[in-house]
Amino acid sequence: MNERLKDFARREWGPLSTTLRTRLATARWRAVPMTLAAVCLTAAFQVVQNQDWGYRPVQDIGFVRAEDPVWLALLRTPLSLFVPALDLPVWGALAQVLLVFGIAEICIGRWRTLGVAYLATLAGTLYARVGIAIGPDSPFGLPASDARVVDTGPSAAVVGLAVYVCWRYGARWTGAAVVVAMVVEVIVKPNLAGKEHLAAIAAVLVLIAVQARRERVRRAARPVPAPAPGSRR
Repeated sequence: MNERLKDFARREWGPLSTTLRTRLATARWRAVPMTLAAVCLTAAFQVVQNQDWGYRPVQDIGFVRAEDPVWLALLRTPLSLFVPALDLPVWGALAQVLLVFGIAEICIGRWRTLGVAYLATLAGTLYARVGIAIGPDSPFGLPASDARVVDTGPSAAVVGLAVYVCWRYGARWTGAAVVVAMVVEVIVKPNLAGKEHLAAIAAVLVLIAVQARRERVRRAARPVPAPAPGSRR
């Protein structure tokens, strides 16, 4: 039984673990400069928005609500990722960013990490409008009151990045567990945040499908090497 668990762990997390250990051993904190900047930015937003003079400026540049004009929501969405939700402990947001963004930055690179994180966050932001338009009678809908909910924080980006990194490094069961956990979250507590997580996962799964197809096409287009002269076929 122990050998089976060890074999499973090697298959599931071996490539990911090797990449992380190698990079951290050679570069240490220099391996994750973007992640450290994101943690500092999130902490700074938390401090500022809890000051009497700071709440309004943070609201103006990072608060997203479904009732806002689309252009304004799109403008605020990138920074909204780093604004901690007011009703949740900030240490949770900081830990999510440090752990998941750090792993992603090492494993898939800085710019791809930012791209996937933004895609997931944007999918959640746009879903909120669609869900409210559908209405609460549908399992995919939301009540009209959710249009006034402040929608900030890194959770959608974290979920999207976790699924993407798991796919890229072959940790299929771990990625599936993340998806199942988000589905259970929505079943237990069908609120805006939970459904946005599913929208983020859906957007990342579409990205994965597109990239997987492109990789298959690229492999199929590679020329087959000609046999050496005099070799048998």
